[in-house]
Amino acid sequence: MADYQVVVIGAGPAGYVAAIRCAQLGMKTACVEKWIGKDGKNALGGTCLNVGCIPSKALLDSSHHYYHLQKHAAEHGISASNVNIDVSTMLKRKDEIVQKLTGGVAGLFRKNKIDRLEGTAKLLGGQQVEITDVDGKTKTITADNIIIATGSVPARIPVAVVDNEYIVDSTGALEFSEVPKRLGVIGAGAIGLELGSVWGRLGSDVTILEALPDFLAPVDRKIAAAAMKEFTKQGLKISVGAKVSNAVVENGEVKLTYEDSKGSQTITVDKLIVAVGRKPNTEGLNAAEIGVKIDERGFIQVDANRQTAVPNVYAVGDVIGGPMLAHKGSEEAIMVAERLAGQKTEMHYDIMPWVIYTWPEVAWVGRTEEELKKAGVEYKVGQFPFMASGRAMAHGDTSGMIRMIADAKTDRILGVHIFGISASELLGEAVLAMEFDGSSEDLARTIHGHPTLSEGMHEAALAVDGRMIHA
Repeated sequence: MADYQVVVIGAGPAGYVAAIRCAQLGMKTACVEKWIGKDGKNALGGTCLNVGCIPSKALLDSSHHYYHLQKHAAEHGISASNVNIDVSTMLKRKDEIVQKLTGGVAGLFRKNKIDRLEGTAKLLGGQQVEITDVDGKTKTITADNIIIATGSVPARIPVAVVDNEYIVDSTGALEFSEVPKRLGVIGAGAIGLELGSVWGRLGSDVTILEALPDFLAPVDRKIAAAAMKEFTKQGLKISVGAKVSNAVVENGEVKLTYEDSKGSQTITVDKLIVAVGRKPNTEGLNAAEIGVKIDERGFIQVDANRQTAVPNVYAVGDVIGGPMLAHKGSEEAIMVAERLAGQKTEMHYDIMPWVIYTWPEVAWVGRTEEELKKAGVEYKVGQFPFMASGRAMAHGDTSGMIRMIADAKTDRILGVHIFGISASELLGEAVLAMEFDGSSEDLARTIHGHPTLSEGMHEAALAVDGRMIHA
């Protein structure tokens, strides 16, 4: 008899959710985690809670308050002279939020009677897992089923070697002890834009270099254009088609060389953030050695049930590729847990919310106009500008718009794309409507509260049929 019915490797959003759901379904469950927090103790929550989603949002919120007081408070009749930022206090607040949330996951483990095993996991085959603790001591446990949820780590590039002093990854960018005067960022994706925004709001002269020729390539083109205009207005210098060829540290500065449409360019910055994406984390797992198939990019290959090539060994989250999003990993984890319990849960990726937490936010779900044109799908578009929203005007931020795309024949909603205040929260209505195969008419006939930002969704739905009221 195995020690456990389920052993989960990794306690990030995919791993800890898998463990909790398995335990809820009556399975004896253990979760192995090697993460060491800033206090030197084992911490749950993975990248997301410790050095990713949560701490970055804490800094985004703090920096927004500072920026608002400096740039917009006077518009509200608020006098805020001599406003200063104490970076150490800001970082302390961020760390306290992280500690509360990781502690909350630990509490959920206790509540659900999940065995928390601290250390590094290694697959031995035969449904055995070897765990090595921080002191180098090892023990072996057995499981009926194993779920790999080891997540991802920041991708590195040879032309900009991370030293975590002058050239940092996304983790290091959360720990600057002072505001850099000049900040360089390689990569204009979600991570690069969010971290660039944090330090830009606090006073950094920020230059973001993106190798791709288009800004926010996966995003609706009109949304991307509006975002580019607004971020530039905020002071971010964003260059597309800019391929970095070298980054060297000299005399306490980083000298960057890159190629763009104008030829070779050079800039000097005080700090450089490398934000070129993430790669699967399988180092030391011994997965390939026991028969788990791994593709050329390092992702674990799984079938429709998220089972690997080895029976009773599953994988979920960033480590299997696809959208590298915390909520995607969590839902995969729930699906696997429920299937292990004999349920028929399935998961698809067509209706997946995406968010970039800049100010204003960028959020979208479904397909873009460009994708539909390429596929030959006939569609209709409704667009509502936030400048016509009374609530947005009262907030003091009317940037951006909501764009809704519906099938020209069936009126089924195919995509919703938002750039504007609270876009991440507004998107939920669109995701739900699409999950129920909703039409633009469904939302157009749904009463929305007034005055609210969500009225913009109502207006965009009306606009699909050419009957928008307030713009």
